[in-house]
Amino acid sequence: MTETLDGRHIVVTGGTGALGGAVVGKLLEQGAVCHVPNAHAAAPSHFPFTTHDRVRLAHNVDLSDSAKVEAFYHQLPELWGSIHLAGGFTMAPVEKIESASFAEMMDTNARTTFLCCRAAVRSMLASSTAGRIVNVSARAGLEPRRGSGMVAYAASKAAVAAMTLAMAEELKGKGILVNAVAPSTLDTPANRTDMPDADFSKWVSLEAVAEAIAYLASPANLAMSGTLVPLYGRA
Repeated sequence: MTETLDGRHIVVTGGTGALGGAVVGKLLEQGAVCHVPNAHAAAPSHFPFTTHDRVRLAHNVDLSDSAKVEAFYHQLPELWGSIHLAGGFTMAPVEKIESASFAEMMDTNARTTFLCCRAAVRSMLASSTAGRIVNVSARAGLEPRRGSGMVAYAASKAAVAAMTLAMAEELKGKGILVNAVAPSTLDTPANRTDMPDADFSKWVSLEAVAEAIAYLASPANLAMSGTLVPLYGRA
C-alpha cells in the first residue's frame, strides 16, 4: 500500500497566499505538517490555518536572502517535501521595462525558487531522504510567445522551468523527484477584480492546482520527475 503524507514535513513557500492556502489545506487533509515561511511579521488575516496544530509559521523570512533561507531550512525536522509557490507578476511593454523591474522578477520568481530548492536538496541529502520538490512555472514560461507584454515575467518563469528539468536530471540517482506545475490564469479573487470582464469559467481553479501539487509532493508519486505539468483549464 502506498505510504501517506501522515506526519511528513513539507515546506510551502507562498503558503499564506490564495493558492498557498489551498495547497496547505490539501496537504493538511492528507496528514502533512506544513512549514510556511512568511516575509512579514505576522500572517495575513485571511490565512485560515494560523492556529492549526500542524502548521508552523516562520515570520520575517526573506526568500531572496540566501542566509535566511538556509537558516529556515536548517531548523526543520526531517524534510520530506518542498513546494515553492512564492513569486510575483508584472506586465509592461518591453521598451518600458526598467532594469530594476526585470531584476525584481528574476529575484522574486527564479532566485527564490533556486535558493529554496538548494536548501531543500541539502536537507534531503543530509538525511538520505528520497523526497519531493514542486516548483511553479507558468504557461508563459513553457510557451514564451504567450509572454507578449510580460517579458520579464515570462523569462523568470522559463528559468524556473529550466531549473526544474536540470535538477530532476541531476537528482534522479538520489531518488529526489523534482517537478513543476505551469498554470494559466488562476481563478482568484484578485484576478477577478483585476479582470472583471474575463470568462472566469476558462480559468484554473485553486482546488485543481492544489490537487496536482499535492500529488506530485506525495509518496503516491513513485516515478514522475522532470515533468512540467500544464494546468491550462479551458484557456
